[in-house]
Amino acid sequence: MPGYVIHIAVANEYIRKNKIKNQEKFIRGVIAPDDVEDKSLTHYGEYSSRTNLKRYLEANEINTNFDKGYFLHLLTDYLFYNYYFITPRTVMFYQDYDRTNQELISKYHVQLPERLQKFANCNNEEEPEILKIDELEKMIDEISDLDLEKSEREIKNTETITIGNKIIETNVFRRY
Repeated sequence: MPGYVIHIAVANEYIRKNKIKNQEKFIRGVIAPDDVEDKSLTHYGEYSSRTNLKRYLEANEINTNFDKGYFLHLLTDYLFYNYYFITPRTVMFYQDYDRTNQELISKYHVQLPERLQKFANCNNEEEPEILKIDELEKMIDEISDLDLEKSEREIKNTETITIGNKIIETNVFRRY
């Protein structure tokens, strides 16, 4: 799963670009899928890298700001693993969160709830091996540009999502 810092960066950029009436509930929705013991239940797939977006949408409606945040989280997980960073998870992959956190926290004004701050370690002394900051920023920008209602319709009807001028299948899992 992308770390909490990445998820909140996407959420903050989405809020900046869109009208979200209750930003606190939106952020709670973004955090909710990872704030549990068994993530397979909250991600509608065995792993967060295998989030089944259509199954989620068949079981849930996207009516509230919390729902929108939750959906944005699942979209971010799916796209992170199956479109933006198609690479095997290694120790380096997870260490890269620590190597990119500080820059993302600063640029996107990330504020984690106190109970989650232990997940925002920062190691600015080493360069990221896999998660390059410019690629993360591109991902954050593109995902925060999504129209969640349009994405919901696309996934329900065609199991695809449009990012820019690219159509991405949402039923293909490119990792393990």
